[in-house]
Amino acid sequence: MSDEQPTELEAGGTNAVGKMLGLLGDEWTLLLIQQALQGVTRYGQFKNALPISNAVLTARLNLLTEQGLLRRNVYQSNPMRAEYLTTTRSRSLWPFLIAIWEWERQWVPAHDLPLMVHTVCEREFHPVLSCTSCGKPAAAREIGVEWGPSGTWERSVPAASTRRRWDSEPVSGVAGLFPDTMTILGNRWASALMGAAFRGVTRFTDFEKALGAPPTLVADRIRAFVAIDVLVATQNHKRPDWVEYRLTEKGRAFFPVVATALAWSQHWFRSPEGPALIETHQQCGSPFEPQFRCDQCNAVVHRRDIRVVPPTD
Repeated sequence: MSDEQPTELEAGGTNAVGKMLGLLGDEWTLLLIQQALQGVTRYGQFKNALPISNAVLTARLNLLTEQGLLRRNVYQSNPMRAEYLTTTRSRSLWPFLIAIWEWERQWVPAHDLPLMVHTVCEREFHPVLSCTSCGKPAAAREIGVEWGPSGTWERSVPAASTRRRWDSEPVSGVAGLFPDTMTILGNRWASALMGAAFRGVTRFTDFEKALGAPPTLVADRIRAFVAIDVLVATQNHKRPDWVEYRLTEKGRAFFPVVATALAWSQHWFRSPEGPALIETHQQCGSPFEPQFRCDQCNAVVHRRDIRVVPPTD
């Protein structure tokens, strides 16, 4: 699979959203990509950096190679040794990773992350999700979303689920990464449920129907989301017997993570019928393509313009 050209998906099959959830909605995949973008390349280095078994590490590296997110390079033949290098496809995930970083900094104060400096203006900054067409900030409520030609709930969920060790400590806590993000994205069905919440789903039965998931799994994920305050249980004012689960302020603030993940997926995975989702920035009426701007100088932020520095006391 080419890491330079988009992947052409099968007609009628899993669409770009489902492919994205199947890849990025897996905790080991996210951890391995994060390590690779920090310069880790060799099997032993990944093994030392993460609490991962040989079987899982081998399977995930093979998957990431097959999907064009890593490139396997044999640099020695006797004995055979290989390294796993980032690709255009994986490097283009940087807005998604920056969105995660910023959300955790703002909403998980116990998780003390380094600061980001925008080297263009040399000031500490917060990336502001903006519309590429008009340059104005773009909040979730300002983005109109409708299904595209390949967009249905059935086609937008992962083709297979990854079992997570629910009874053990999350690997993100051991690896020192992003604990609340992993609660949302560290399981494929959890990330699908978050997407459904942004699409306006609020009732348990509707989450169950949209995801096509077992009731116990949906209940488990909703409980986890309520526990980290991204969903809140409310009563329907017209039907007091109905419990609805709505996004909190913290949950709505997760939108840049969702927006950048969707943009990445629809660039790299193409269904022959057309896109899965059609997004419009209602402020300017243009198709919505996310970009980040610096909150200090308003310049567009590029990957090369970010420097990470330790927080000051």
